[in-house]
Amino acid sequence: MPRFASLLRAVALSLILASPGGAGLLLLWLFGRIDASIALAGGVVMLFAAAALGAWALGETGRYLAALRAGGGRPRGGLLHFVGLGRLFDGAAAASRGGDAGSQLADQVLDGLPVPLLLLDAERRVARINRAAVEAVGKAGLGRDLTATLRHPALLQAVDAVLAGEASQEMEFSLAVPVERHYAAYVGRLAGDLPGAAAIVTLNDVTVARRGETMRADFVANASHELRTPLATLLGFVETLRGPAKDDESARERFLGIMHDQATRMTRLVNDLLSLSRIEMFEHTPPTAKVDMPTLLRSVTDALKPQAQLRGMRIDLSCSSDLPPAIGEDDQLAQVFQNLVMNAIRYARPNTPVTVKAWHQAGAPGLVGGQAGAVTVAVIDQGDGIERRHLSRLTERFYRVDAARSRQLGGTGLGLAIVKHIVSRHRGALNIESEAGVGSEFTVYLPAAANPLNAKISAPPAPSQNSNNSVSID
Repeated sequence: MPRFASLLRAVALSLILASPGGAGLLLLWLFGRIDASIALAGGVVMLFAAAALGAWALGETGRYLAALRAGGGRPRGGLLHFVGLGRLFDGAAAASRGGDAGSQLADQVLDGLPVPLLLLDAERRVARINRAAVEAVGKAGLGRDLTATLRHPALLQAVDAVLAGEASQEMEFSLAVPVERHYAAYVGRLAGDLPGAAAIVTLNDVTVARRGETMRADFVANASHELRTPLATLLGFVETLRGPAKDDESARERFLGIMHDQATRMTRLVNDLLSLSRIEMFEHTPPTAKVDMPTLLRSVTDALKPQAQLRGMRIDLSCSSDLPPAIGEDDQLAQVFQNLVMNAIRYARPNTPVTVKAWHQAGAPGLVGGQAGAVTVAVIDQGDGIERRHLSRLTERFYRVDAARSRQLGGTGLGLAIVKHIVSRHRGALNIESEAGVGSEFTVYLPAAANPLNAKISAPPAPSQNSNNSVSID
């Protein structure tokens, strides 16, 4: 069938090329200038000549276009070059190559911009997205409606308004996953004739500024609430020492000891608040360094052994031999495990062990990323345990299961909140298991760095006895 179609096209081209000469011969015969036999013979000769010329022209054109597609440049000489059509094809090819080069340059410029940028077509589809935007919101929505990438109603409304012909729009919105981020968005219509793009969306990350404002307000509220009691105590004792107990030496010594304890508590509280504020300020920026977990855990447990010995307790540390480095920041991870082990020492029963175990597993619920698996660290104590109704609130600021006991033992109510935010910044997960009368287990999952050669993923330890009473906190 294709050959028959090609034959028809060749015959049609031959007839078209021979038609002017054939018409001339026909007119000469009609006016009696030549005989019919001569006119017929001339027509046959002209038809064959036209067929040969058409075949040659088609062959030359095919050869010329094939050379251009192959990228080797146009062939030298030839019919098309002789009649001047070669220059026309060369110009079209050069324009196409120039368009490709311009498109590549535009992509490089967009990717070089530090600000996330998206180009949308008239149907609100994402036509282009630069590297910064891919890092911020992902590339899954390229070529699809903007809702596949950003679903915030206010942003979509602003985009629709601009595409409908309204002036440029500015607004702010937040993304909650994987951690909360705040963006100031600009939506504008593109002037001129840019193929496939009708509007531009730029996103300016203002997370640090917004968190700074929120944390300043939270710090004032939290500090004023928690400092009110120790300050009132200090003022009361100062007034007593200046008045009725001015000359009572034994009362003065007792009151000064209490005042020292209250002042120390305020110092710990302020330090923890400042530490929490610093962590939250940069929680949206994950760390990228590698941390040797056995070395870090050994340093933490060695530093806390004297505290454990005061209560007749010991700290048992075990790390799997194939444990890879974790992706994180040394100082912050040290603070996480120092808080967890210190809590175990404070709230577990005297003369019981605190167990710290670390191993490598394939993954963990709530872990963001972690293609190389999870570095898992569990801190297990033998204490009174925690009722299930308290577990989900343990990482809230100033939440205490037993407020009086916590204050008596020197707790500020911020230790687990600090743990939660550091783990969140590391794109990890925290799981809490507890059973009344048995004890508690706090498990931290951190993204593992690339698995070393020949390293095997460890099997997780056997489930603890209290696994029926647990909560995961991402």
